[in-house]
Amino acid sequence: MTSTSHFPVGSETGDQRFRIGVDIGGTFTDGTLVDSVTGEVTTSKVLSTPSNPASGFISAVQKLLSVDSVDPAAIEHVVHATTVATNAIIEGKTAKTAFVTTEGFRDMLEIARQIRPSLYDLQFEKPAPLVPRQLCFEVPERLNAKGEVVTPLDESALAQLVEQIAESEIEAVAVCLLHSYRNPDHERRVGETIAAKLPNVIISLSSDVVPEFREYLRASTTVINSSVAPIVSTYLSSISDQLVAENVTSELLVMQSSGGVYPAKAASENPVFMVESGPAAGAVAAASLGSSLGYPNVISFDMGGTTAKASLIRNGQPNITKDYSVGGAAQSGTGAFGGASGYPIRTPVVDLVEIGAGGGSIAWVDSGGALRVGPHSAGADPGPVCYGLGGRQPTITDANLVLGRLDPDYFAGGEMKLDREAAYAAIRTHCAEPLGLSVEG
Repeated sequence: MTSTSHFPVGSETGDQRFRIGVDIGGTFTDGTLVDSVTGEVTTSKVLSTPSNPASGFISAVQKLLSVDSVDPAAIEHVVHATTVATNAIIEGKTAKTAFVTTEGFRDMLEIARQIRPSLYDLQFEKPAPLVPRQLCFEVPERLNAKGEVVTPLDESALAQLVEQIAESEIEAVAVCLLHSYRNPDHERRVGETIAAKLPNVIISLSSDVVPEFREYLRASTTVINSSVAPIVSTYLSSISDQLVAENVTSELLVMQSSGGVYPAKAASENPVFMVESGPAAGAVAAASLGSSLGYPNVISFDMGGTTAKASLIRNGQPNITKDYSVGGAAQSGTGAFGGASGYPIRTPVVDLVEIGAGGGSIAWVDSGGALRVGPHSAGADPGPVCYGLGGRQPTITDANLVLGRLDPDYFAGGEMKLDREAAYAAIRTHCAEPLGLSVEG
């Protein structure tokens, strides 16, 4: 509902012929520069910077601009795909958020849907709500399913509630009142009252974010929107500021989970629509490439440093779903992102299956003597052993190097030399010897 970030909107001129795309992964940040006139494509690859993702983003852009001495003023727009919102949810690093709902529904987030991703899994643990119970508040009011007022909004109780929220030192507020999708008046009044008292707090109203019935899905989606908004806003604002410092004043667009794009300002205000922008970008690219080659029906497979994603492309289009979860355990065959095991989101998203296995996935031997791979990844820091950056555990990348599938002298365009001997030694120590085998098998 509120945002203090400022983003350049760019300007259209006949001289703007270049487009830039940047994708930040768990291990590498990839950049692409496309000349709209000649069709020429230039790429760059740099190590991701998990502690400051914007740094890796700018490094990739700087490399693109330096290769062909491109004038920053000639950039038409910059498109960015990112998993910063997803990572915040998975790692439990969302902003401190308050939840406001109709009186009697305070425990909505805790009760959830009572759905198990696997019916007979006795070890299943439901993820803790993104908003703890002490930060869940209720206000006397009630609408019926037609949007008609049954109980008027209690302004006196609302004022007291706002004082409680102010004392909680929160960064964001999510408001989800019963049946507000039919009549948003009560929600808007709650939002206005909170904003008047806490002008610097980000406020999300369910009637704005996802005006649909089913209060829990609406509440969960709105809470996620609020809880990642401060993080996404700061992140995109930092990228925009650094682009301006590089004299790139064209508009920054962000990939949506559905495969479309929207301006950085809109992404900062409604980040729930970009939660899965990174995985969606690969599926959309595969659909475009397949269609251009005359293959409208293809399987998209995108393996990065941390995860691998697969999507089915039919008639040149990826399938779109509107009911998915994020932050749960991977479940094969459940559609997008693990079925019902995480936090449900009710927004359009490219339907794909994602597992925690990538080039940086660590190989290890469990207590039963079985060789395992993942889900933990070496990421970009310290990275695989062969990078020589401090990694000690063997990864898929180390195995591919030892098998001769990677050229140690021409990795990442020849900018990074790989240490085959170090990779060999790590595989021998952590995998081969515990299994009573040689590295060669």
